[in-house]
Amino acid sequence: MASTAPIGVFDSGLGGISVVRQLAKDMPHERVLYFGDSANAPYGVKSPDQVQRLSFDIVERFVREGVKAVVIACNTATSAAVNELREAYDIPIIGMEPALKIACDRGDVPSDPHHIPQRVIVAATPLTLRERKFAKLMERFDSDNEIFKEPCPDLVEIVESGRLGDHDLVMRTLHGYFDQYDLDRIDSVVLGCTHFVFYRDYFRELLPERAAVIDGNEGTVRHLGVVLESLGGLAPEDATGSVELANSDPSERIAALSRELLAA
Repeated sequence: MASTAPIGVFDSGLGGISVVRQLAKDMPHERVLYFGDSANAPYGVKSPDQVQRLSFDIVERFVREGVKAVVIACNTATSAAVNELREAYDIPIIGMEPALKIACDRGDVPSDPHHIPQRVIVAATPLTLRERKFAKLMERFDSDNEIFKEPCPDLVEIVESGRLGDHDLVMRTLHGYFDQYDLDRIDSVVLGCTHFVFYRDYFRELLPERAAVIDGNEGTVRHLGVVLESLGGLAPEDATGSVELANSDPSERIAALSRELLAA
């Protein structure tokens, strides 16, 4: 049976709006409630216990609002809280992880039985890269590929402060993180934080043309759709989709920035 109940999407701040954009594009009949926790951002430098507590507070809010599923549009919160949230609630909880598999699978050529080792930089928050969840993901691929972990906390702050359009600041920050690598030998950069998806054009400017820029948003939304379809929970095709934005920071600056990022 179809369901017009909303889908809850949350993030440590504004980065998850990049997931909402993908969701609205790929599942246009769904109602989406977005909650950004900018008052407590960034999550990536907090302890796992702190992130868990904040995540539970947000999901409890969504449950009171009658959501049919929750998307944790935050790699950090997924690392710290997804298992505990799934144990506590009986609605689908969809998490995110850096799209390392997609990056490494680029070394599999159908006409060649031999895997071509990939050199991959995973850009993410410090907590995402420290957590056991990412270590287990990396263990699946690091024997056949060369994987570099690059924490980029300042990229979160630039989005949250509304300075994404400051080209000089952004490029200076990216060079500060990535000039240590021989980028001509890098096959791909994985954007392991939803905030970083807003930097796609900047990464394209930074990287050689042969290097791929990869994020997990499309795969996450696809997985959500599969799960809801299996439960008969998709919205009917004649339903009108919508996006409602909320944030723990009630300022007009954050509200305006949220609308701007959604429309970008």
